[in-house]
Amino acid sequence: MKRGVNWLIYASVFVGVALLAQLYALMVPSWLFYSILGGWGLYLVVSIGVATGREKVYPAALILSIATLAVSLPQPEHYSVAEASPTLASLTFIAGLLLQIGVIILVTSFLIPRRKQSHVKTNVV
Repeated sequence: MKRGVNWLIYASVFVGVALLAQLYALMVPSWLFYSILGGWGLYLVVSIGVATGREKVYPAALILSIATLAVSLPQPEHYSVAEASPTLASLTFIAGLLLQIGVIILVTSFLIPRRKQSHVKTNVV
């Protein structure tokens, strides 16, 4: 399961690059571009932590995925893009949405048993 979580996190970074390139080409307001770039940078830091074997980055990945969906899902513009004929923008939105949902599900599934194990170890000592 850990390998699947890792690959979803890495894939999120790559989809983020595609998103940033599209936003740059669309010339969105600079505040929007830089706020998304900042979020992508945090995801990049998490992916580096995952690649170097740091276990403590998984909760951060979960928080970033939830925050990404919380910011993205309420935007009606995203749905109009997704409902249009298949374009690079709609595919990026859908891929990003599915990746974030996958990260939330897999990271949660990965962390809960680990937390229970550490709780049992703490109570035994």
